[in-house]
Amino acid sequence: MAQITDGSELRGLARRGSLSVVSAGASAVFNFLLVIVVTRGVDKDEAGVFFSVTSLFLLVETVARLGTTTGLVYFIARFRALDERGKIRACLRVALTPVVVASAAAAVLLLVFAPQAAEVLVRGDPGHTAAFLRVLAVFLPVAAVYDALVAATRGYKNIKVTAYFENIGRPLTQLLLVGLVVVAGASALLAPAWVVPYLPAGVLAWLWLRRLLREDDPPAPERSPAPGRPEKAGLAGEFWRFTAPRTLANIAQMALQRLDIVLVGALRGPAEAAIYAAATRFLVVGQLGNQAIAFVIQPRLSELLARHDMAETGAVYRISTGWLVTIAWPLYLVSAALAPLILLVFGEGYSGGTVVMVILSLAMLVATGCGMVDTVLVMAGRTTWHLGNVLLALAVNVTLDFLLIPDYGVLGAAVAWAVAIAVNNLLPLAEVLLGLRLHPFGAGMFTAAALAGVCFGLLPLLVRLVAGDTLPILGGAIGVGAALYVAGLWAFRGVLNLAALGRVRRGAT
Repeated sequence: MAQITDGSELRGLARRGSLSVVSAGASAVFNFLLVIVVTRGVDKDEAGVFFSVTSLFLLVETVARLGTTTGLVYFIARFRALDERGKIRACLRVALTPVVVASAAAAVLLLVFAPQAAEVLVRGDPGHTAAFLRVLAVFLPVAAVYDALVAATRGYKNIKVTAYFENIGRPLTQLLLVGLVVVAGASALLAPAWVVPYLPAGVLAWLWLRRLLREDDPPAPERSPAPGRPEKAGLAGEFWRFTAPRTLANIAQMALQRLDIVLVGALRGPAEAAIYAAATRFLVVGQLGNQAIAFVIQPRLSELLARHDMAETGAVYRISTGWLVTIAWPLYLVSAALAPLILLVFGEGYSGGTVVMVILSLAMLVATGCGMVDTVLVMAGRTTWHLGNVLLALAVNVTLDFLLIPDYGVLGAAVAWAVAIAVNNLLPLAEVLLGLRLHPFGAGMFTAAALAGVCFGLLPLLVRLVAGDTLPILGGAIGVGAALYVAGLWAFRGVLNLAALGRVRRGAT
């Protein structure tokens, strides 16, 4: 067996991973700046409405894409690994046709029932909610198909579409357009400015996918027979048996990320929704690092598991977990240490989100230490296991939300989400360990965790206890910690496989 730690495959993963991580970092910056622009540019009620309606849009769009973002990666990578490339075009038709129908139906419903949805969505609606929802509804099919197309390109182990269009082009355009709207004082145009960039990004993703299809088509003698009705029906059955559980799982996952904002707005009003949205933006930034590595690892795991190569699958899982902890733990530890100072960038009135940042930072340390456990479970074909895990976590989250938010506001929402995060990671970790005999715990993961814990956790805590927690003191502690962290990464670069991760080559696909 070729060892992943030495072979060209690791270098390929590292090149794609580097591009994915860098572009995800850019996306995190753009999205963070967009939140700052909105919170500083409009009052908290208007900001809360904007965050609530965009969260609802993403929830509905997740429903409309029917789990195809995972199904397309899984099947395209699998067909290529098993030399069945002739099935890819039929697979795309099987996946995209229902997405178009479902997203169009959802858009019509949202257009028709926008006033009723606005009444439920935002307590004390200042007036723009229904209009925002109608604008977003028009672009719902565009966004759903766009996400499916981007996922299909990742099935080819091509990360450039995700990096250039999804991580950089679309969020940068959103930031620029929303910024122009805020500067012009036209808050009624916030929703159009945010959603319009999906259209050009979708066109570009489609053109890129067409090029990949042309380049990857097998020569005529090797092409699989054109699928007739029985063969296509068989492919459709295979695709949707795998993907259907992912439909519900994707909805539940997006609800775990966005539903709290919607419920805080509905139960406590748009001002508190704005505070909660601002305080949880750091969490989205960290998740982008996870997502960036997952996008690269997904097709490789699908290939390995299609060949039942569990030894190398385990190696990929452990190495990628080390990379993930290396990237994400410093962010979460710094967010916990500097929460009051970070919230100052959103303007006055957002300090109430401090406890939210601290609670969720600690929860994400646990989640990150589990690695991409969901990805491993899904790529192994255990989609029903994954669905059960996510639905249980969502049920815990929603139950605690309704129990805690009315009395405790954003604090209650943070506690609910933290518990759900723990359930959504520790349960699948146990399943992967017991059912697949795989785990994320390797030398790289433990080394990265120890370095981050000392440099960004223990050091700032000792400084605060001895010298206080003023901005210059904490800033100096973080600076010293960062220097020590870089030195530690260099010293242990072999254990962490960072030499491979750092290679950003033109050869990356």
